[in-house]
Amino acid sequence: MPQLDLEIWFMMVIHSWFAFLVIVVPKVLAHSFTKVTPPKKAQKTETKAWDWPWH
Repeated sequence: MPQLDLEIWFMMVIHSWFAFLVIVVPKVLAHSFTKVTPPKKAQKTETKAWDWPWH
């Protein structure tokens, strides 16, 4: 039964990972974002303490 032959499946996995690492990964890493916005200045917000009238 060919589906139980591990050598075939092992070679398919090796070839798949090789294709992924050689073709896909460099394309993803070469991607550059065209619209990069600089981070905004963080504004310190003033918080008030809660008023607990029953305590």
